[in-house]
Amino acid sequence: MERIILIETSTALCSTALAEDGIITSYRESSTPHSHASMTTPFIQEMLDEKGLSVADCSAVCVSKGPGSYTGLRVGVSTAKGLCFGAAIPLLSVGTLDTLVWQAISEKLIPEGCKYIVPMIDARRMEVYSAVFTAEGERISEIEPVIVDSNSYSDLLQQGPVLFIGDGSEKCEFTINNPKATFIQCSPKASSMALPASKAYKEKRFEDVAYFEPFYLKQFIATVSKKKLF
Repeated sequence: MERIILIETSTALCSTALAEDGIITSYRESSTPHSHASMTTPFIQEMLDEKGLSVADCSAVCVSKGPGSYTGLRVGVSTAKGLCFGAAIPLLSVGTLDTLVWQAISEKLIPEGCKYIVPMIDARRMEVYSAVFTAEGERISEIEPVIVDSNSYSDLLQQGPVLFIGDGSEKCEFTINNPKATFIQCSPKASSMALPASKAYKEKRFEDVAYFEPFYLKQFIATVSKKKLF
């Protein structure tokens, strides 16, 4: 049996799932702020205990590779690497935007006649990390940071209905004022990684456990706190 541990920590929602032959058989999530580091590993252990399994009984671990929160991605990737290294099983990755698209498809969130799906990850202010997908889930543009204004995606909307989905969609709803636009505010979930993870496993698209790094899209810049320590 193909068993894959799924880890999604790229946004405010921390979630894990266990997929067996492409079907989700266990799931955990928490929206508690800053809980990723403290909840990810216990969630995985709970799921395995629930099924009477160990990490070594699984075929692979699949983690969200980004873009998304720098800290969240680091937590997820570090956890996934540790599990893979300890159990000597392969590491897989799925893009955060791909997860959102498959979430829309699997949960039947796509509006009638939809031409495109535009997943959006919040990048603060009016910027989002985004790409354009067909309604069937095929990516047809590069992943890039986009500063959203009233003219954004107007070329797509001229062609038909467009679904905007992700934690960056809500702030765009009042800027992209178009009756053909549907907005769904949500975070990507580990359960929606099952199909792309299974496909990657079957095609043996394994990541290098030692050298794999998240796809941040933007360089992380550390800032100096203005608070006085003394």
